[in-house]
Amino acid sequence: MDKEVTILEGIIEDCGKALFQKWANALPEEERTEENLAAISTNASESAIFVIKMFMDRFNEEAEQLKPVDKQENN
Repeated sequence: MDKEVTILEGIIEDCGKALFQKWANALPEEERTEENLAAISTNASESAIFVIKMFMDRFNEEAEQLKPVDKQENN
């Protein structure tokens, strides 16, 4: 059975892969060891999760502030 991936999980995975590729490409060829690439992969995944979570938290806070105030609360 195939593992189902949520949209958010897919976005996090795609961002992590893009970060890894960017950072791996910036690494000098002589430093592209298996150990370094594994560390970059871990950091890219953790960074993607951190940034997306931070974005979502901030987005939700701002959206909450934009909600109309219930008229009964003002009376």
